[in-house]
Amino acid sequence: KALSGRPGLSAALEALGSGRASVLLVAKIDRLARSVRDFTDLVLRAEDEGWAMIILDLGVDMTTSGGDLIANVMASVAQWERKVISERTKAALAVRRAEGVRLGRPRILDPAVAKRIRRQRSRGRTLQAIADDLNAAGVRTATGKTWSPALVRKIVLQSVE
Repeated sequence: KALSGRPGLSAALEALGSGRASVLLVAKIDRLARSVRDFTDLVLRAEDEGWAMIILDLGVDMTTSGGDLIANVMASVAQWERKVISERTKAALAVRRAEGVRLGRPRILDPAVAKRIRRQRSRGRTLQAIADDLNAAGVRTATGKTWSPALVRKIVLQSVE
């Protein structure tokens, strides 16, 4: 979505800004920017730095006034599309939650590990000591990570409910 955190785009913009390249060739406008603000920032940067932008899927050369208009309208459409997708996804997830569906990847903890945690806690061991013990033994969490006192506590509380 955002322009930052995209190494390929950053490298291309660096080449354009330094004069090593003169044209940003984009296959699809919605793959370049999905917000009007980001797209406008790129257009202004191109004008300031003296490089051109050509958008292939639209057949648009932004060095022309007509191309500039079409590209800006399509950038608005891309932003609208991103928002609509987000709204639909949120609505669908809300319906599923209302139906009682648990969303996300199921996290299944080995019952023997939960029993081990409960047993150690009932013997008065601290949450940190239990986490350290599990980590030292190479026991991984349901998501494959290392144990923390907070996660041990969560397992202890789940077993009480």
